[in-house]
Amino acid sequence: MSIEKVRDYFRPLGREGDILEFPVSSATVELAAQAVGVIPARIAKTLSFLVEEGCVLIVTAGDAKIDNGRYKAIFHTKAKMLTPEQVSAFTGHAIGGVCPFGNPAGVRTYLDISLQRFDTVFPAAGSGNSAIELSCGELAEYSRSLGWIDVCKGWQDSV
Repeated sequence: MSIEKVRDYFRPLGREGDILEFPVSSATVELAAQAVGVIPARIAKTLSFLVEEGCVLIVTAGDAKIDNGRYKAIFHTKAKMLTPEQVSAFTGHAIGGVCPFGNPAGVRTYLDISLQRFDTVFPAAGSGNSAIELSCGELAEYSRSLGWIDVCKGWQDSV
């Protein structure tokens, strides 16, 4: 199970006990927000894209949408989301549980600035019924992200 892989990932950090498991699905932003009890914007959704070198993950606020022009300016290609089969093959996580933790080598992770308006956010933890509460600093550290980028739109209206 992918959640076990994420638990193993957090064990050396002393954070495996902080993973929340829900008796209901948290596989969408709306369901995750209900399960956690927060506004949807605080759900840190992990989007997976196909690039020439393989897979890129972008973690965004729950109310943000990818801006194709900004994406292309950074990644020099059109934004093309992975199919469910590709997601599983590249990350080892199934749709609904994709997260920026415990991914295979070669999967690059970036964080969108739409998250920075919150003290803490809730990314998935490897399954469609899990999450972990992290500060933006912790998210950057634990995800081993390559940095903060600005590729989203739509979230500024709810600042």
